[in-house]
Amino acid sequence: MTRIGHLRDTIIGLWGMSRPLVMTSNILTWLLGVSIASGRDHNLEVDRIVLSFITSMLVSASIHYTNEYADHETDALTTRTPYSGGSGVLPSGLVPRSLAMKAAWASLFIGLFVQLVAALNGVHPWSALAVIILGALGGWMYSLPPLRLGWRGGGEFLNASLGSNLLPFYGFITASGSLDCKVLLACLPVTLIAFTNLLAVTWPDRSSDEIVGKMTLATRWTPKRLRMTYRIAVLASFTSLILLEGWILPKKIILSSLPALPLLIWGAKTYTRNEISTATVYGMVVMIAAQTLAWFSLRLAHSI
Repeated sequence: MTRIGHLRDTIIGLWGMSRPLVMTSNILTWLLGVSIASGRDHNLEVDRIVLSFITSMLVSASIHYTNEYADHETDALTTRTPYSGGSGVLPSGLVPRSLAMKAAWASLFIGLFVQLVAALNGVHPWSALAVIILGALGGWMYSLPPLRLGWRGGGEFLNASLGSNLLPFYGFITASGSLDCKVLLACLPVTLIAFTNLLAVTWPDRSSDEIVGKMTLATRWTPKRLRMTYRIAVLASFTSLILLEGWILPKKIILSSLPALPLLIWGAKTYTRNEISTATVYGMVVMIAAQTLAWFSLRLAHSI
């Protein structure tokens, strides 16, 4: 292979293993945190937002690369969907498996370096560095030893907590320049729906996961128990919206979440009965996007 051809394959491989579609959901949840800062009347400064975005995407990419590295066996056995089964890059033989870990270390180092510079220059508070390190540690331990939580039945809730609770929390801290732990509660309804999404996207991989010893909930539990867990999570999400109304969440945020409910009800009906519950994925995206817009609109309403 020519040097140009090798470089082309490397670029294509790195792009694919970064999971662009999944990265889009990472952007949405990060933006949710930024919108909460805006809705609470914090001024959004360009340097804070840009450095926050760069750091969060680099660290997220590093976590995706570790997942690709760890899941190469199960990804080679499963039938891929747009939301499950990995990127397919490593099973295709396009690039060596070692590239995934090299990319993981590089993106993690650069991301944490950018965050450290932001903290040293007072652009972000030091708490942002602590949160992004915690997120990176949890994301890496999802796939890699010694914990490998994604292989031991704890991955679904960990992944939901990192991607839909800690990531928007990081977005809020960096956008607002302040630490407010109530934001973790504000993101709880979305986190619970993200958990149902992870139940849905791990279902198609259950057979290949079991073969290689990756014991996800979809591998461990019966379809009946999984469906019950899904329904409880949806119920808990919308119940939490009601319980958080007023002291954590404005009424506008609660109302904005309602369009996601029909999709999630349909997702509950089709989960474990279809190989992939697309309605669940759309329901999660609708809820996150609608809440984000609602938080931004609060700032607009205050300025009028």
